[in-house]
Amino acid sequence: MLDKLRPAFVVTRREVRDHFRDWRIMAPILLLVIMLPLLMNYASSRFLTFADRYGAQIEADQVFPFLLMVVGFFPVTVALVLALESFVGEKERRSIEPLLSSPLSDFQLYFGKLLAALIPSLMASYLGMALYLFWVYFQGVWVPTGGLLVQIFALATTNCLLMVSGAVVVSSQTTSMRAANLLAVFIILPMAVLLQAESAVIVWARDAVLFWTLVGEVIVAILLVRIGIAHFNREELVSREFDSLNLRGGISSFWKDFRGDASSPMDWYRGELRETFGKMRLPALLVLVVLIGGLVLGASLADQFVIPSEFISIDSIKGGTIEGIQNVRFFEDSSILVIWLNNLRTIFLATIAGLLSFGVLALIVMAVPILFIGFFTATIASAGLSPVLFLLAFVVPHGILEIPAFILAGAAILRLGATLASPSPGQTIGEAWLGGMVDWAKVMVGIVLPLLFGAAILEVLVTPRVAMWIFGG
Repeated sequence: MLDKLRPAFVVTRREVRDHFRDWRIMAPILLLVIMLPLLMNYASSRFLTFADRYGAQIEADQVFPFLLMVVGFFPVTVALVLALESFVGEKERRSIEPLLSSPLSDFQLYFGKLLAALIPSLMASYLGMALYLFWVYFQGVWVPTGGLLVQIFALATTNCLLMVSGAVVVSSQTTSMRAANLLAVFIILPMAVLLQAESAVIVWARDAVLFWTLVGEVIVAILLVRIGIAHFNREELVSREFDSLNLRGGISSFWKDFRGDASSPMDWYRGELRETFGKMRLPALLVLVVLIGGLVLGASLADQFVIPSEFISIDSIKGGTIEGIQNVRFFEDSSILVIWLNNLRTIFLATIAGLLSFGVLALIVMAVPILFIGFFTATIASAGLSPVLFLLAFVVPHGILEIPAFILAGAAILRLGATLASPSPGQTIGEAWLGGMVDWAKVMVGIVLPLLFGAAILEVLVTPRVAMWIFGG
């Protein structure tokens, strides 16, 4: 493996040397690395003084970790230009032809360019954070623990890897620096939101949540690297001169692939949908495992968080009265259309999250309702009521349709993310993505939407009556 990577390291040394020789690149990065820690240090001291003057109770551990994350984040956003111009910039300067004609493989060339963009970005981030820690420690206002420092530097590293790997993918798939710079917005804005979420987790000292956040980021970063390697093609990079948006052609191609050769809805179900359904077996199994994990996690949280008494009257349910069932807020102000649209909204949010994270965040969105089921079941059990009866009364009647629908929806979203990360010979990323969207649409229209509508009917018309029959005596 090392022999295979050695030519990539040659490319990395060449690129890094060229980066450090260009003062127009290094000067803004160094200026930001030096000035931003000073600015954050001044802002934090002014903020704490202002809060103390008016009696606000703000701990240093609530402010400085967030500012340390900011100091490590912004130099990477400036150094991101190195990743954005790694391929398309050299193509515009017509300096990439000798490199493309070298005996390097596509993997070696891409990996070498990725490392060359990653190293200066990480160095800028680490240097800025080190300067900020030095000035804060010198003033004696905050001394972080070793565990917190490891967490923050690990987050800074994964954030940098995410941004740089995404930017290199953009650089290898666009035809101009202008387009690459515009697309960089879709990298920086989600990362800025992620930075705030990470800072909140650090302040709350939720080590387990932070650990799984890091795991999720690493998975997404690996998928981004995989996408770049899978879809990088030097011949296509040289020959592609202009990207045109053919919306009509894309819609026509989507409809043609969606309809297939079917002449009737029954032919479509027997042919096209059956073929697509066969592709969902492995993703569906993975979604099922995640949902079971969410159920177990929700049950484990019942001991830590007590359910409010106004939400569900456990004593009334134990007494076997119909009033107790009516106190359960699952069915209040519900209609078939409202429940169906709520489920569709969950699927829509999971799809958007999945597109941004190649399916990783979609699994979390899908697991949240199951987590609540596990939580309520464990809460009912702790009150002395049978959890089996609770599930039979409140989950099973409509869950027999709703849960399979969510599993298939999650499988379709995972399949869409896997399509982008898998090699697609003769296809661009856009064409591969369109093919994945066709499979997603087939599953949603043919299976998920009807199942969710049937589940909404059962939830409104059947589930309350079953619950009253079981608990109402």
